[in-house]
Amino acid sequence: MSDKAIALVTGASRGIGRAVAERLANDGFRVIGTATSENGAASIREALQAIDADNDAVVLNIADAEQTNEALKSFLTDFGTPAVIVNNAGITRDNLFLRMSDDEWGDVINTNLSGVFRVCKIMVKPMIKQKAGTIINISSIIGTTGNAGQTNYGAAKAGLEGFTRSLAQEIASRNITVNCVAPGFIQTDMTDILPEAQKEAILATIPVKRLGQVEEIAGTVAFLASSDAKYITGQTIHVNGGMNMG
Repeated sequence: MSDKAIALVTGASRGIGRAVAERLANDGFRVIGTATSENGAASIREALQAIDADNDAVVLNIADAEQTNEALKSFLTDFGTPAVIVNNAGITRDNLFLRMSDDEWGDVINTNLSGVFRVCKIMVKPMIKQKAGTIINISSIIGTTGNAGQTNYGAAKAGLEGFTRSLAQEIASRNITVNCVAPGFIQTDMTDILPEAQKEAILATIPVKRLGQVEEIAGTVAFLASSDAKYITGQTIHVNGGMNMG
């Protein structure tokens, strides 16, 4: 059994989640990434074990309460209590509000907000027993500014930030910090396929005049996971190139 501190990163198969998992692995954590499929977990495992053979991956679907319960109980048995949890897994189901279906609303709230509740519900108790821990929830600029076509996503991310502040107050005395990182527009495979006109319109709203890089989000997460951030809790750190200041 490795004596490295354990980091659980949900939604680690691509984009921000993959960058966070790899950064924490390079920083010396034993990282366990999650994906919703066996193929996704295998891809994460291969990437992380190229950094260190102790790293691993598991299947976790935070939208499914029963599967989450069983998977995380197995996680605790197989790997132990994590020192760091990064709740990154999430989905989008964009639509204009007047056209949004109950399923489009419910799926996003269930995954992006209730899914984080499920992970924390299982993991906070052993963290309290461990008397240490760091929880980092990946929010979004949309939780603060809103965005047309994303009432479901905006509501979930705003709720996540409220959840973070409240949980932080409850468990701060147990030496556990809880914070959010809220990315702005980040260059990923999702932004790569946008039409050039749409990209230019986005860039016009960003004072630094470029999209963020996944490594920049990973760096902020790595700071919050480090001993340098032990006096920071209940905060939302915005990483958005100046799109939202305040």
